[in-house]
Amino acid sequence: MRKLKLQVQMTVDGFIAGPKGEMDWLTFDWDEELKTYVGAITDPIDCIVLGRKLAEGFIPYWGSVAVNPDDPQVSAGIKFTQTPKVVFTQTLEKSEWENTVLAKNDLVDAINTLKKQDGQDIIAYGGATFVSALIKHDLIDEYHLFINPAAIGNGMSIFKEVDGRQNLKLVKSTAFDCGIVVLHYEPKRS
Repeated sequence: MRKLKLQVQMTVDGFIAGPKGEMDWLTFDWDEELKTYVGAITDPIDCIVLGRKLAEGFIPYWGSVAVNPDDPQVSAGIKFTQTPKVVFTQTLEKSEWENTVLAKNDLVDAINTLKKQDGQDIIAYGGATFVSALIKHDLIDEYHLFINPAAIGNGMSIFKEVDGRQNLKLVKSTAFDCGIVVLHYEPKRS
């Protein structure tokens, strides 16, 4: 069965964005080791799942990177553009993006159906609402939490919908020279 990986940027105090979606706390000057880490978790994926709000910025951004040979992230842009994407939405009627389908049905059923299909792993990117729903329904198989060296005191959490305890096992923690610490967890399931 395919795994669903989550890669998400967070503050030290556990927020993925400020109260109004602010992202000015992000560390952008990644070192080569962190870029290599990201490559290692994204190379073996052949499907990206996204919430609609993030998709509206993510897909066009990486599309523009993919067609700019001078951009140092051109290979990542090509990977994200060519990889099939599933955007979870209740508002969009049709996909405006290449290699992208919309999912309007039940999140749990749709993710479990994707996991049962042949292929490589799946990676999830999204905002607080989408990621919270994935966590609430215990759909994540690997957490890759990118802890940025900033605390903001208040903001959007991805763990706010958890109905009970979800135990996690630390697989590895890695500190990078740019100040980000990546915590790799897997759920402890019975």
